[in-house]
Amino acid sequence: MQKKPDLIGFGAVTVDDLLYLSGFPQPDSKQQVFDQKRFGGGLAGTALVAAARLGTHASYFGVFGANELSSFVQDTFQHERVQTDLCLYEEGAQPVHSTILVDQTSGSRTILYANDHFQLPPISTITKAQLEGCRMVFIDSASLPIFDHVVFIARSLHIPILTDIEDNSILEHQSSLDAIDHLILGERMACDLTGEHSPSRILNALETPMRKICAITDGENGCWFKEPNRPVYHMPAFPVHAVDTTGCGDVFHGAYAAAVLHHSNLPNAIVQASAAAALKATKPGGQAGIPDFTTLKQFIDENRHIQPYEID
Repeated sequence: MQKKPDLIGFGAVTVDDLLYLSGFPQPDSKQQVFDQKRFGGGLAGTALVAAARLGTHASYFGVFGANELSSFVQDTFQHERVQTDLCLYEEGAQPVHSTILVDQTSGSRTILYANDHFQLPPISTITKAQLEGCRMVFIDSASLPIFDHVVFIARSLHIPILTDIEDNSILEHQSSLDAIDHLILGERMACDLTGEHSPSRILNALETPMRKICAITDGENGCWFKEPNRPVYHMPAFPVHAVDTTGCGDVFHGAYAAAVLHHSNLPNAIVQASAAAALKATKPGGQAGIPDFTTLKQFIDENRHIQPYEID
């Protein structure tokens, strides 16, 4: 019997085939591919790998099948020490398969994906007994069909919940969204959900009685965050040479979870998450650049002048 995980994750795991280009293709054109590589990815997959690499006992609760893509993700999780004993097995199930076009000049990317065979665990298999004893639940927007159920179970067990949302359909689950303890959104999604555009107005709109923190991430512009009854803070991005921004937001979530689970206060957790996301951007793929704790601490120490500051 394996030890109960500290962090259980629900959501997207992917196999990412990255194609490196000199720029994004134009319609009716031909373009040379300078390199291609395969990595594990996905919102939940990368967040769990980031948390595990930073010393957290993490587990994935999903569905695999007997196929090459499932085996690739399982092998990746085993290598990264992400537990899979909660996973189910169904014929034909497989991770999302993504082809990612990476502009080598800027590090930006476009993701093309197929999720026809991606499956979520049935609600009947997600029980209090499965989650009891863990210290945080992560759930992303690929899990909307089970979102309300997972949030209900976690809240009934007083387990904090961290989310990564990239789908406006979350508004159909407003009561569950309001119950999220740690809400970290990309800037575009935060604007869409609130109808606001300034960080202060967005974060004030997202605050709820149950919320421990709201945060907005915006790549090289850094992030903004707010704790209840506290001012809004801006965390500048750490300066790095970005090679590939694939997975930076997912790494941010995983590193944040690791910091909280290792008893960092929430502003320090934001600093660690920002630093981990910056380091990830210096290497290709969604997971290759994820730092271990020693590398992360050294990077933060070398950039200790970069700290959150109050904006209102």
